[in-house]
Amino acid sequence: MAKKLKKIVLVSGTFHPLHAKAERVAKEVASELGVELEIKLEDYVYLSEHGVKDEFGFASVPQIFAEFDDGAIKPVLWEFPLNEKLKPDVSKAKEQVISRIKEELEK
Repeated sequence: MAKKLKKIVLVSGTFHPLHAKAERVAKEVASELGVELEIKLEDYVYLSEHGVKDEFGFASVPQIFAEFDDGAIKPVLWEFPLNEKLKPDVSKAKEQVISRIKEELEK
């Protein structure tokens, strides 16, 4: 049986300058893929268990995760892509998230 996407999880903090953009990406992806969206504010335990960490072992916000029906949780956005003017690019972020989810579903 093929793995299925269960929900999108956004771990962020309202203090973060990219929070609104990350929330928009997560909402749009969840809506397009027809799955639930869960928003966790400053859930550092979740981040330390599932998130992408820097060279010092710290996970930063915002990060977006895909949760699958087999229980797997995979990070799908941990660095916000920038456009040619070096501004956060919501469209590219959505493309990355959807592409990474598709890659995971094909495994």
